[in-house]
Amino acid sequence: MPFLQALSGIGEVFVSKLIDFFLDKLASSELLEFATEKQVREEIQKLENELKQIRRVLDDAEERQMKEQQVKDWLIDIQNLAFDVEDVLDEFATEIGRRDLMMERRGSSCKRPTLNIPSSFNDVLFNRDIMSKIRDLTAKLKDLEPQRNKLELRMTACERPTRLEERLQLTSLEIENHVYGRDKDKQTILDSLLKSDDERNFVIPIVGMGGIGKTTLAQLVYNDASIQHHFHLKAWACVSDYFDVLRITKEILQSITSVSCNDNDLNIVQEKLQKELSGKKFLIVLDDVWNENYHDWTVLQSPFKTRTQGSKIIVTTRNHGVSSTMGALHAHSLELLSADDCLSVFAQHALGARDFEGHPSLKEVAEKIVRKCNGLPLAAKTLGGLLRTNVDLHAWEDILESERWKLSKDQSSIIPALQLSYHHLPLHLKRCFMYCAIIPKDCEFEKEEIILWWRAQGFLQEARDKRCIHDLVHKYFKDLVSRSLLQVSINNKSRFVMHDLINDLAQSAAGEVCFKIEGSQQILKHARHLSYIAERFDGTKKFEGIYEAQHLRTFLPLRLSSVFRTGHFLTNHVLTNLLPNLRCLRALSLKGYQIIMLPDFVGDMKLLRYLNFSQNRVIKCLPESLSTLHNLETFLLKGCYNLEKLPSEMEKLVNLCYLDITGAYKLESMASNFSMLTNLQKLSSFVLGKEKGHKMRELMNLSNLRGQLCISGLQNIAEPQDAWMARLSDMSRLESLELQWSKDFENRREEVEKKVLDGFQPSKKLMELSIKFYCGEMLANWVGDSSFNCLQSLCLDNCRNFLSLPSIGKLPVLKKVRIKELRSVRTVGVEFFGENTTNTFSSLEILEFVDMLNWEKWNLCEVDEEARKFPKLRELFIENCPLLLGSMPEDLPSLKKLAIRSCEKLIISVQNFPLLSELEICGCHENFQLSATCIRRNRRGKRRIDAIEDSFSIVRMTISNWERLEKLSTTLYSLTLLMELELVGCQKLISVVRSNLPSNLKVLGISCCKNLQCLLLDEGEDVDSNNACVLQKLDIVSCESLKRINRSELPSTLKTLKIHKCPKVESISQEIQDNSSLETIVISNCDMFKGLPQGLNNLKHCNCIWISNCSNLISLAESGLPSANLEVLRLCSCRRLQALPGNMHSLNALKELEISDCPNVTSILEEGIPTHLTSLRIGGPNIWKESHCPPLSPISASRISQNWRAYPPMAFATQFSPVLDYRKLPKPQDTSGNQHAFFAFGAKYRGVSNDGRTVQKG
Repeated sequence: MPFLQALSGIGEVFVSKLIDFFLDKLASSELLEFATEKQVREEIQKLENELKQIRRVLDDAEERQMKEQQVKDWLIDIQNLAFDVEDVLDEFATEIGRRDLMMERRGSSCKRPTLNIPSSFNDVLFNRDIMSKIRDLTAKLKDLEPQRNKLELRMTACERPTRLEERLQLTSLEIENHVYGRDKDKQTILDSLLKSDDERNFVIPIVGMGGIGKTTLAQLVYNDASIQHHFHLKAWACVSDYFDVLRITKEILQSITSVSCNDNDLNIVQEKLQKELSGKKFLIVLDDVWNENYHDWTVLQSPFKTRTQGSKIIVTTRNHGVSSTMGALHAHSLELLSADDCLSVFAQHALGARDFEGHPSLKEVAEKIVRKCNGLPLAAKTLGGLLRTNVDLHAWEDILESERWKLSKDQSSIIPALQLSYHHLPLHLKRCFMYCAIIPKDCEFEKEEIILWWRAQGFLQEARDKRCIHDLVHKYFKDLVSRSLLQVSINNKSRFVMHDLINDLAQSAAGEVCFKIEGSQQILKHARHLSYIAERFDGTKKFEGIYEAQHLRTFLPLRLSSVFRTGHFLTNHVLTNLLPNLRCLRALSLKGYQIIMLPDFVGDMKLLRYLNFSQNRVIKCLPESLSTLHNLETFLLKGCYNLEKLPSEMEKLVNLCYLDITGAYKLESMASNFSMLTNLQKLSSFVLGKEKGHKMRELMNLSNLRGQLCISGLQNIAEPQDAWMARLSDMSRLESLELQWSKDFENRREEVEKKVLDGFQPSKKLMELSIKFYCGEMLANWVGDSSFNCLQSLCLDNCRNFLSLPSIGKLPVLKKVRIKELRSVRTVGVEFFGENTTNTFSSLEILEFVDMLNWEKWNLCEVDEEARKFPKLRELFIENCPLLLGSMPEDLPSLKKLAIRSCEKLIISVQNFPLLSELEICGCHENFQLSATCIRRNRRGKRRIDAIEDSFSIVRMTISNWERLEKLSTTLYSLTLLMELELVGCQKLISVVRSNLPSNLKVLGISCCKNLQCLLLDEGEDVDSNNACVLQKLDIVSCESLKRINRSELPSTLKTLKIHKCPKVESISQEIQDNSSLETIVISNCDMFKGLPQGLNNLKHCNCIWISNCSNLISLAESGLPSANLEVLRLCSCRRLQALPGNMHSLNALKELEISDCPNVTSILEEGIPTHLTSLRIGGPNIWKESHCPPLSPISASRISQNWRAYPPMAFATQFSPVLDYRKLPKPQDTSGNQHAFFAFGAKYRGVSNDGRTVQKG
């Protein structure tokens, strides 16, 4: 784990607050009243006394732990026992709750019995069991007393002040002589300083995670020549974590006057500073600010109030909350460096140069080291300094391969940079952050996921009201994001990630409490939280070490977003032998595992608060024992498509807050007495079964619901008053509501459904509304009422009896409208806008019309001229409206994206859409116009794109099912901003040549153009030599007549080439030049494809080659494969392929190799296996001739599936696990006496039988 050893001193142990909480619990009247047996009370008293003794010395111990390892070890022992104490107290609380519930169910109004007589045999057993556990814990705590005395820990009566280790403060002088990748950031800050006198930009924050270069950027700006002449005065102050107004004011004053200030009266110092600043334009940098206290900032800025216009303050901080406190209008967020810039930083500190021109042999390993830095300049700088002046390649490789980079505290500035981020957190955030150590690196997660995990661990005990927990935990998450410890994923803005170094920091802080199954690491018995990356098949071997950790609180399989999107499978051994022993679990996830029947043991996990069975596509019912989980707060069944019913006594889950059954489409109805779950805050769906419409009133007591709610089966409501009884208007926290009737419209009563819809009037704070399969002719009056001033999205789907659209134009913040399958609507006109059409749809941004089969025309004549422009409309989609005649709205000034599909009669003109950047036209044969004369016939009667105005800002264009299009005219070239073009189903298109394509086109996709014969993208006589091709991605699919791609060579800018189902393509080009940028080549189902071009070995950037189902491929490339960066090579079903290239052994970057169903390849890797190979898939009978099979070098097992293990055993040592697919191997009787051909490592093997079924043996 990179940097973990360097961070080994970071993990602090804070037990004092936990012990305080326990002491409160032990002294509570509720517990003492319940513990009726005298012996139990006596044992509780002994435990309480022991904890009090320990509590008196904890403040001193926690203060000394960072400098005295023995103290820290003692604290770790106390922490482990404290967790055990918490387990016992939770058992008490669970039993109290269980008995209370039983008495309530019996209708008893009396208090809990206080007689010293056990109420039942079960109570006796519980008391004996709990007494034994308490006695054992007290004894273990007492055993630590000698060590406590030996450490001479002081007894303290008050809390200690938080003190952080002193660290070096940075000044205004630039430490870095060479800074890379910050030119744009520097210019942005300079522009804010020099070009804006707006007082609202008085404070300019630079925000980013630790080590990203905030101070370096501030130094660059502070010392820029243009600054010297613009400001009269400059000052620099390092604020740090201790916000002392007097100290900071004195630093600013001394920076300006260069005279030491000895005054300790804040008033005097501030008056002196104000005098120095008066009448002058100044620039002050406040570096490393943490404080969010508004009062402190107000006091500090007092001398600045008489400032001259144009004065500025630059603030560097890790926390966005600081910029808000200071009243900043905008914050400049500093991003991670690009790979090239990070490499330059590394080279500068390792070699004293910005590149590797003087040491080319080191560049490849340097690039791999820099990848581990993930764009963090501080990491690159530190590692470069570690290697400085050492140009021995082996030394660099040792650093690259080191599992834990050995950086001592003196060698590494990573420690204080990252350590401070952790130390500065308040205790409640430290707990939440440490728990994040269970998240694997590169694993994206949703905000809701981690929040629910925190809840399950009881990290929010200070929130007594469950309704407050939701708001509090979201605040915790926001705080960690604002401190740059959690970051928004660049791939998906709704998901989050942890930077690798921050992940290491969390793991170091958590110590052995959090454990991730990675490689061969053994879990420690004191681990409390466990996670792992789930694989396709998770067998017994993965979980071998877990049996020792019986106090686990978290069991969490996670998935990287790029792998195993299909179902996963878990060995029964885990379900029947492992999990039943983990009685302390608070969070259990079996998400994604295809388990047909859940064992009843789950009901015995009495402390469980979080249970996730989502994405189980085979389970039909759940065990009734689940209803006994008194503590359960979160129950997730999302994507359980075949689930038919819930446990019948779910009303016993009185603490349930979250129930997600999204996608459980076969669920017949909700359980009885659902209204008793009054703590529910999230209920994804409420299903009304047949003849159970009266159950609608069970929603009445669920007024705490928030977020999204779908109510389905509404056709089963017989009495409209049942809808009123649901009292949806009281659910003020509900954001999204979906009302769904049956898809079957027979025997439906329109008048009843209208009254039902009337009764479902929601809170006026509702933001999203969807109505599906409603059979009334008109909506309820409340839909479209302007008093619903929070409604942002409205969907009407398959309301087939509507004669006209509802009047929704007056909804003031409505942003998105989706109208689908309103079969009776023929006209869209003034009724859609409302009676007074002025100022309608003032906020609408997205408008969709789908499957409006009888819609004939827009009728906007009576609509106000400004309103018909839809002033803020950004996206317009019209799909499958075959009768729609005439033209679209003519003037849409804000439209950026337009998609028209299967509207053959609609006239499409985009000349008045000045901001249009994405255009998709599908199946609109006759009436598409980019300008007035855009589509026309040439003299021969052929259709072509022509006369395109160069003023269009279109960036993406899709043209599909345009059956008469035969040629792209050269005038398409004038769309200078077009970067992506897709041509689909243009059956008469014969050729595409570069001269016809836009000059800045980067992505070209062509599919299902069956008559396309020629695609020429290289230089030709008809191409302007001044306009170089910039194409980066070419994707061709199902073009059955295509014979060639190019005359000679591919564009040098091309990075990705994919060709699929083009049976006549023989080659991709004649040769490949040295300057090619090609990274990925994928060729599949091309029967006539014969081989890759000459020069393939010269590709410097190629990392993936994948060729499959090319029946005439004989050889890959005579010149050999690219050896520099090729990581993935896959050859599948190429039955005439004779041999692999001769340079296979030199592919040092190769990680994944697959060769399957290539019967003429009779030997592999005769000269040795590439050293970094981690995945090897071999299939085919002839490959397994042992005389041709070389010994395999060690293969890293860290990313190898444990499922396929079969290989001739003499070839390699058993600790290595290549991934081998035996589906194509010969049957055992065909191995010609080779008894080793089916040696299997592990207890099980799996395969696929001839009929496609999965087979498992062993």
